[in-house]
Amino acid sequence: MLKRIAVMMLVVLSLTIQSCAPTVAGAGLKGYVESYKGYEFLYPNGWVPVKVSDADVVLHDIIEETENASVIISDVPDGKTLEELGTPSEVGYRLSKNAIAPPGSNRTAELVDAQSRQIGDETYYLLEYAVQLPTQARHNLASVVVRRGQLFTYNLSTTEKRWEKSQSKFRQSVKSFSVY
Repeated sequence: MLKRIAVMMLVVLSLTIQSCAPTVAGAGLKGYVESYKGYEFLYPNGWVPVKVSDADVVLHDIIEETENASVIISDVPDGKTLEELGTPSEVGYRLSKNAIAPPGSNRTAELVDAQSRQIGDETYYLLEYAVQLPTQARHNLASVVVRRGQLFTYNLSTTEKRWEKSQSKFRQSVKSFSVY
């Protein structure tokens, strides 16, 4: 009888503790895991995957379809590390000229902030851009890391109008990006 009471108390206690724990879903973010290629990140609830040929994955908001997140994986020459590719500002500048606003795209991108972040043995660069398209101003955040001879770039983009409202959640999403 005493064992039965102890087991019941343990079950009630564990359920109580679990219900008090914060959840990612409560923060308005869901997890995305690509275990074969070895990366994961959090993204806003209400976003869905779309098929795009030049990215590993693209997600966009079902209501604000211009809000999107993507992962692009590219080879790194000669097995260089992220630090060997350059400082956060140098890598951020090259990314802006080659990927975010390449020549002939009618876009301009200004690197607003570039930081380095260490997670375990991996160095990540967190980059922030103000992007001007012919019809609108946008805000982009990116996280880049080199792993297994490849450059992984997680990019999240929204209109400048929605940036103020969404920036906290978007910063959390970009900081959650990890490659293993």
